[in-house]
Amino acid sequence: MRLTCKTLLCSLFAVMPWLVSAQDLAPRAYVIKPVDSNAVTVTWSFYDGGVNFNGAVPISNATGTFSTPIFSVYHSFGFFGRSANFTASLPYGVGTFQGELLQQHRQIYRSGLVDFSARFAVNLMGGPAMKPPEFAKWKEKVLLGASLRVIAPTGQYDPTKIVNWGINRWAFKPEFGYSERWGNWVLDAYAGAWFTPRTRHSMLFPSRSTNPTAYRLL
Repeated sequence: MRLTCKTLLCSLFAVMPWLVSAQDLAPRAYVIKPVDSNAVTVTWSFYDGGVNFNGAVPISNATGTFSTPIFSVYHSFGFFGRSANFTASLPYGVGTFQGELLQQHRQIYRSGLVDFSARFAVNLMGGPAMKPPEFAKWKEKVLLGASLRVIAPTGQYDPTKIVNWGINRWAFKPEFGYSERWGNWVLDAYAGAWFTPRTRHSMLFPSRSTNPTAYRLL
């Protein structure tokens, strides 16, 4: 079977959107805040290193160098008497990726929006909705919470291009969280799973019926 540049380079760079989503592992994700608290944050992450496929495809010396600034807004509110919050994030990706395919060096540059994500979280036990005066008297003990994170396919994606920042699909992550404080020590634990419906044209699951000549490197 003849290996095409389109197939292998899609495999090389399919991991990039999920590396960007590593910010999902945030400590104190279910911490309680007073009702009507707001925050605007800008974070920046940088990656420079190799991409390992465990021998799945014949690509050698695969590397990526990219950065992802992320603009986020946060708002806390009461939800049926429980503390809840909503967070929306919009990342932007810029980077260069390269590798050797069948002894040919390939390099590509990409700059564009990454998929928009939003997260709704609500406290199930230990954290009622509180105004600032009540919150000042509250002592954290055991917290149980649940959340739903949604990724929308709004990032840079062109089915005629090999490398895209967007994953071209919706993704959903329900999660449960546990937090308990012992003096100055806090234990956090999370359990969740990602669900992504398969689409016809996706960077993670390219369509086998697509004509490789329809793709271009740049």
